[in-house]
Amino acid sequence: MSSKIPTVVPTTKCKLRLLKLERVKDYLLMEQEFVARQESIKPQEESSQQERAKVDDIRGTPMGVASLEEMIDDNHAIISSSIGPEYYVNIMSFVDKEQLEPGSSLLTHNKVNSVVGILADEADPMVNVMKVDKAPTESYADIGGLENQIQEMKEAVELPLTHPELYEDIGIRPPKGVILYGEPGTGKTLLAKAVANQTSATFLRVTGSELIQKYLGDGPKLVRELFRVADEQAPTIVFIDEIDAVGTKRYDSSSGGEREIQRTMLELLNQLDGFDARTDVKVILATNKIESLDPALIRPGRIDRKIEFPAPDQKTRRHIFQIHTGKMNLSDDVNLEEFVMSKDELSGADIKAMCTESGLLALRERRMKVSQAEFRKARDNVMYKKKETAPEGLYL
Repeated sequence: MSSKIPTVVPTTKCKLRLLKLERVKDYLLMEQEFVARQESIKPQEESSQQERAKVDDIRGTPMGVASLEEMIDDNHAIISSSIGPEYYVNIMSFVDKEQLEPGSSLLTHNKVNSVVGILADEADPMVNVMKVDKAPTESYADIGGLENQIQEMKEAVELPLTHPELYEDIGIRPPKGVILYGEPGTGKTLLAKAVANQTSATFLRVTGSELIQKYLGDGPKLVRELFRVADEQAPTIVFIDEIDAVGTKRYDSSSGGEREIQRTMLELLNQLDGFDARTDVKVILATNKIESLDPALIRPGRIDRKIEFPAPDQKTRRHIFQIHTGKMNLSDDVNLEEFVMSKDELSGADIKAMCTESGLLALRERRMKVSQAEFRKARDNVMYKKKETAPEGLYL
């Protein structure tokens, strides 16, 4: 009886414990292998960080920006900057030579001017800002009157982009651009916003003063960049507001700034009517003083259609009042015909300012409806600011 082997119970729990220990052993083996691999990779990461640090030291900080003029061989090139002369420099071995081409933007060492990199985005940041990503809320329905001007704008700008085959069938070339001119506040910029709202083409908006740059040659370069981006993203509409800032008549001047403005205008002339024809790029210019512009800028062939914006007549004033008072709470005593039939020289912008001012005056009195008295006082305030004369009875 004493030599009999004792019975081990329970056998099931022992098997479960064996399986658990084997599973733990597998996880420990995996952890050991992972740690061994990480220790083998760590020296490689340290060496790559050291190499990157060496490359950053070679590049130097800060880096300059230059343009490639000419490739001499695989390791040397001639570069130029906007504020300095041309240089014959080395090209570092880590620079991708296949991407180098004349006119591309380069990164240079701050001391020896060696080429250490290539700027991938060659577009000027100012041109990217000019692009209208979100369409304006104004539409053709927000324009009072100006039916002829809207029709001419559609024929010259929208129709050539949407249905160019119509012009081919009739045998004419569509206009390259239009110029909008007239008194301030007559709706020139508003019509351009409506075009941007209606069209699906890329819309670039720029003010004439933005084309005037500080350094020599930057203005013409910005104009070239503007039309290059317009050509790449065609169909495109380029709207240049206040063109008289750069498009004034040429004259002999000893001022370097005036000569730079004239060079910017000459580049604009070249882009409007250059050697390369652009069929999918339309230009809209706007100004208050068309008589001050250079004749070469607005001649047929560059600007084929001139659209005048006259002061609104009685019918147009009535339509503009209806647009701006359509959502206003008006009292029963309001008679807009009194202002429509008056002899005051009210432009579209003056009427909008008058409606806004009358609403503010009503809010000042803690009333939610605008009366005729507020409209009259708003009319006097607008005319006072326009003519710089005191309205009748203001100081009584």
